[in-house]
Amino acid sequence: MKFGLRLRGGLLATLIMFGAPVLAPVGAAFVSSSALAQTVQSISVEGNRRVEVETIRSYFKPGPGGRLDQGAIDDGLKALIETGLFQDVRINRGAGGQIVVSVVENPVIGRIAFEGNKKIKDEQLTGEVQSKARGTFSRAMVQSDTLRIAEIYRRSGRYDVRVTPEIIEQPNNRVDLVFTVEEGAKTGVKSIEFVGNNAYSSYRLRDVIKTHESNLLSFLASSDIYDPDRVEADRDLIRRFYLKNGFADVQVVAALTEYDPEKKGFNVTFKIEEGSQYRVGSIDFRSSIPNFDPTSMRNYSRVNVGSFYNVESVEKSVEEMQIEASRRGYAFAVVRPGGDRNFEAHTVSVVFNIDEGPRTYIERINLRGNTRTRDYVIRREFDVSEGDAYNRALVDRAERRLKNLDYFKSVKITTEPGSSSDRVILLVDMEEKSTGDFSVSGGYSTTDGALAEVSVSERNLLGRGLFAKAAVTYGQYARGYSLSFVEPYLLDYRVALGLDLYQREQRSNSYISYGTKTLGFSPRLGFSLREDLSLQVRYSIYRQEITLPSYLANCNNNQFLADGVTPNPAFNPSPAFSAASGIPLAPSTNGLGCYSDGEASLPVRKELANGKTLTSALGYTLTYNTLDNNKNPTDGLLVDFRQDFAGVGGDVSYLKTVVDAKYYTPLVSDIVGLVRLQGGMLNKMGSDLRMLDHFQMGPNLVRGFAPNGIGPRDLNPFGTQDALGGTKYWGASLELQMPFWFLPKEVGLKGAVYADAGGLFDYQGPTTWSVTNELTTTKNSSCTPSTVNPASAGTCTGLVYDNGNAVRSSVGVGLIWASPFGPLRFDYAVPLTKGKNDRTQEFRFGGGTSF
Repeated sequence: MKFGLRLRGGLLATLIMFGAPVLAPVGAAFVSSSALAQTVQSISVEGNRRVEVETIRSYFKPGPGGRLDQGAIDDGLKALIETGLFQDVRINRGAGGQIVVSVVENPVIGRIAFEGNKKIKDEQLTGEVQSKARGTFSRAMVQSDTLRIAEIYRRSGRYDVRVTPEIIEQPNNRVDLVFTVEEGAKTGVKSIEFVGNNAYSSYRLRDVIKTHESNLLSFLASSDIYDPDRVEADRDLIRRFYLKNGFADVQVVAALTEYDPEKKGFNVTFKIEEGSQYRVGSIDFRSSIPNFDPTSMRNYSRVNVGSFYNVESVEKSVEEMQIEASRRGYAFAVVRPGGDRNFEAHTVSVVFNIDEGPRTYIERINLRGNTRTRDYVIRREFDVSEGDAYNRALVDRAERRLKNLDYFKSVKITTEPGSSSDRVILLVDMEEKSTGDFSVSGGYSTTDGALAEVSVSERNLLGRGLFAKAAVTYGQYARGYSLSFVEPYLLDYRVALGLDLYQREQRSNSYISYGTKTLGFSPRLGFSLREDLSLQVRYSIYRQEITLPSYLANCNNNQFLADGVTPNPAFNPSPAFSAASGIPLAPSTNGLGCYSDGEASLPVRKELANGKTLTSALGYTLTYNTLDNNKNPTDGLLVDFRQDFAGVGGDVSYLKTVVDAKYYTPLVSDIVGLVRLQGGMLNKMGSDLRMLDHFQMGPNLVRGFAPNGIGPRDLNPFGTQDALGGTKYWGASLELQMPFWFLPKEVGLKGAVYADAGGLFDYQGPTTWSVTNELTTTKNSSCTPSTVNPASAGTCTGLVYDNGNAVRSSVGVGLIWASPFGPLRFDYAVPLTKGKNDRTQEFRFGGGTSF
């Protein structure tokens, strides 16, 4: 049965306090305080079934002399009503002036059920409502629960939700409580507007915020659903964006939201007052601490004179300085930044004031909300512990680290007073989220063909902060599996230990005549040297072998028997040889043997004959990263420097060095410029270099060329003309990325124009090789065209290859789509300069997804 909620208890309290008819018989006069001055024992109770009499009497507190006056009776009445245990409470006079308390108890809830809820599970709603099974039924609490359920749905974007509470009466003063939910459709954000933004376009600011407009692909995401908390957070994101770009006076005045019943969605408008843009005019350091040299903090400042005033750089400088002061023994030092604006010159004079802060210690660190994550996983992100000096910079760093773990929806660290004036308690409030992922991903590219992957990963394994992932890949040209495990805190040090086991099979395709099979294992250690600088050291050991299609692996290539005239019935020419000769199986006098009748190139054949090769290598990667966004960067620098030394055991030895630098910078009207420089060098350290150890380049260096399309190449006209690779390469790219202003921002499309240049050269692999041991017969001709007797055994000396150091260059256009299906990119490039034997590929496509 449906009901409306009533404020009956409050009304009765008012009548009791101000009206005599409740307290006295009908027609009687007002009862004086003295007449009601009874003791607690003179109070009788009626109507109670579950609540004890003494419990009810305990709410009436006698005054001096053990007597109850009018005020004590009123207070007891209010207290009984506020317990929520009773539907009704009345106080009357009984015989002999006795006080009679008549109560009607609230029923007991037998069960709580939810109907109509399809988008939010019963378990989640049960945890949110205050009414509980086997608890006391309270109409006020039910009303509160109704509003809470509606709020939960609104947070998930369903503003048309309707929640109706119903009660079903049961025997013995029990009821069942049922919440019927009409969920309604999702309420999205139909438009996002910015008012007052002159320095940055609305298109650019939409990149800054988390709320997006609804579009045709919104069903694949939830960022278009209206969430007032997210909109409020967007205000701060906009403000922070302006502050780090020199707008020290910026204010995001308001975020106005209006529901449009016609569009059935919200219109969000951000009102911005930008102010002026400032540069740093000067930097000064001051200290009030005796014997502390403030200028020694200059090396820890990330603020530069002449640059735009950046609040984030100031905050990072304060953090670094305060931590350094603590290391020097000034545990209570506080760095306070200040700035004087020059409104005419539009500059800010930055001053870092280093003062002695209050001597406050951390009494306790209380963790709340981590139901799954172990306490030590959270505590190890703190550089302070109980008993240490309170350092706000270190606490802020811990909060940032906890957020970066990606284990929690929210993290907030606050303080409260401790047991004394010099003690504080840190309260760490967290809300956990799911950290496991199961994904089925697929993609297609012009290089790898169709590809599918199934993976299972967990970022917080067993609540211990461990990462584990298992993946299986199956594709047209690539297949394999991988197992990964990461312990982020090795032996309780901030050092990450990673273990990778993998098996990969790369099949022959239109770009390479051979396939490879690789089985490897690689442990690695990762160190964070600074927030923008990291180091990884690794050891890799893997076994690799070459595979060839059957039509390239035949060696019965002698056309003639020993007499040099009779055709060899076992002769099995390749298609290339047959096409070149024009007469399949016909006698030939060109003298071409196993290497030159259409087989794979000499280095490939030699590697095939050598069988499986073991590589054991030590290496490291140094990464410098100042990008503003790792997924969609618009500003910053990313530099990777890698070196690998093979020869720690194994069958090969070399030193391989690679550097790759990308610099992003915003230009004008939302156009982002990208400059990329890359290079690599392979040095022989002892044994001969294999072809497989060489660099292989194509569109990864200069777009417009096929995979393995540039660099040294086998020139045998009857062979597969495989790319041999090189020991040195360089590349340079200039790219402009620009949005399509006529399309909604949420579509995620932008265009690119670019120019590439680069080169790959200096092949140092095998060029000669005795083929006697390779053949199924001990007789074979020379590998070079000759007129010698085909029955003579020879040495493969005929690797003729192009090793020219030509500069390859191209220009092109691209389409970049940050789609819900994953990042996709389409490129069309036209080579301008190339080597004589290079292979081009003007169109290229690549991408993938998880679903």
